[in-house]
Amino acid sequence: MPALPSPYKARKRTKGDSPPTLSSNELARPDKKAGVQSPAFPLVAFFWPAKKNTSQWMILPLVLMVVGLFRWCAGLWGYSGFQTPPMHGDYEAQRHWMEVTTQLPISEWYFYDLQYWGLDYPPLTAYHSWLLGKIGSLFNTSWFALYTSRGTEEQLLKVFMRATVIVSEYVVYIPAAIIFNRKLAQQRGIGKWESLIALTAILMQPATILIDHAHFQYNTVMLGFVVASMSSLLSDRYMWACVFFVSALCYKQMALYFAPAMFAYLIGVCLLPKLHIGRFIGIAIVTILSFALMFAPILLGSLYDNYKGISPPLDITDREVNPIFFQILPYIGSNSYLYSLLSQLTQSIHRIFPFARGLFEDKVANVWCAIHTLHKLNTYSIPLLQRVSLLATIVAILPACMTISTSPRKELIPWALASSAWGFFLCSFQVHEKSVLLPLLPMTMMLGGDGGLGVEMRAWVGWANMLAVWTLFPLLKRDELRIPYFVLSLLWAYLMGLPPTSLDLYLGQQARKGGIRMSTSTVHLGFYATMVGWHLAEAFIETPKGKPDLWVVLNVMIGAAGFGICYVWCTWQLLLRSGILQEWFDFRTELGKEGKKDGKERASTPTPHGSKTKSLRSGKTPKKS
Repeated sequence: MPALPSPYKARKRTKGDSPPTLSSNELARPDKKAGVQSPAFPLVAFFWPAKKNTSQWMILPLVLMVVGLFRWCAGLWGYSGFQTPPMHGDYEAQRHWMEVTTQLPISEWYFYDLQYWGLDYPPLTAYHSWLLGKIGSLFNTSWFALYTSRGTEEQLLKVFMRATVIVSEYVVYIPAAIIFNRKLAQQRGIGKWESLIALTAILMQPATILIDHAHFQYNTVMLGFVVASMSSLLSDRYMWACVFFVSALCYKQMALYFAPAMFAYLIGVCLLPKLHIGRFIGIAIVTILSFALMFAPILLGSLYDNYKGISPPLDITDREVNPIFFQILPYIGSNSYLYSLLSQLTQSIHRIFPFARGLFEDKVANVWCAIHTLHKLNTYSIPLLQRVSLLATIVAILPACMTISTSPRKELIPWALASSAWGFFLCSFQVHEKSVLLPLLPMTMMLGGDGGLGVEMRAWVGWANMLAVWTLFPLLKRDELRIPYFVLSLLWAYLMGLPPTSLDLYLGQQARKGGIRMSTSTVHLGFYATMVGWHLAEAFIETPKGKPDLWVVLNVMIGAAGFGICYVWCTWQLLLRSGILQEWFDFRTELGKEGKKDGKERASTPTPHGSKTKSLRSGKTPKKS
């Protein structure tokens, strides 16, 4: 009896499993002694054995496990506000919001005890806190008990809170980063092996890990929605892009850093190369509906509470700042449904945009804090500073918005978002040091594109990330996070082949071949040397008497200068890649040629009184007739 054929069929080799062709990312360099190619920097060396035949579906789970391990290890240290009563820091703020949203009626969320970590983020943050609080209450109801749970530092609660950050990131940010990185690689012709290396570099970004998983916040949820919106734009799914971006805005208002560039791009694709009325109407309707759905639970909940006789503790006479709606509320009956809606909407907006706090609260490496070091800005009124800040921000974001609206091309999206975010970070009102994660996001995502891991791009993106995490050191030092800071930042620098762990990127073989300009190397190495010197001085040299914040002020000044360079570079690259500069140069050249041609024609044309023009060109004074 003949043997039955085996049911097993060999899996067909997919494009992703084929040996990749090394593109402009320059991941391999020739080894003259051995006569073979070798990895260009350490992160490539870790993936080198999987370069030929290993499936991406074997590598990706390993990458996600490794980056998750580093996140969990960062969470083993302290957090913002650990053992620092009475406010306890950002960790307590996030826990307190879970307490407020699970224990109080929804109409009181934005009104309850504003002096103790009152809710000051958009509604989606509140819903997220409610969900996490409900899950946490299944384990221990005392973690979020009203009044009695304040300042709780129980170890199991810490484990739960750390786990919520990781789970939230793995649900929103990491899937969005994977999809965006893969979509960008497909459109730019990048092999999947190279794309996985870029993804690892993105997920190991030290600033994001240190702020969310060590300091403690949920920034990656908002960043994940932004990345999902970028992915939708790459796929021409404009309605989904609106939904995701509105979700980012309704989770943290800091997503406004990207809003002007997003709006400009969507306007551009509706107008160019031809008018798309249906697309414009669809984008407008989806955006409005998305905002309405996000605010609906808050507003409908306030109506229901008003029906049940529950009213928020609103006292207009005691408010320091009265927004326009609060001024008309006394003329509306307190039992009116309109009163309930207006008070809820006004209070939430007032809490989300805290203009009464001043230009800045803490020392942050932006324009205003740097100027304040030399010239005190607190002598000016807040309305004046608001107007000046608004004008400066508009000027800073204008190049990105105009460029991306007149050249709405997919490859320009990260550049436009980076330029807009840097402009906001440097010039806008009420910037926090942690907001540097926003301009870093599109810059770091560029690692997955064509040339993203090449010498020049890796140098600029790596330098921006190292500078940003360095400016976060005073914040992390207050939380006793020095060791995670040094380990994660130096590890990322080592993996990417960056100073201070390696100078090969700037002084090695690839740099000598013209990969990086001499001016770029000088600026970057100067900043790296300054950062190292600053750390040594901060650790071993005491500040002079009367200047206890000297090292922090120097950190701000140096960081602001570096971020200004990042803004200029991103804006210049956007203009250069859009072709606008080339068109302008070509236009000026054509004008010059036409001017010379007209000049020759005028010189050869006789004048009514003989050769007067010729006499003038020869320097001789014409005789009078």
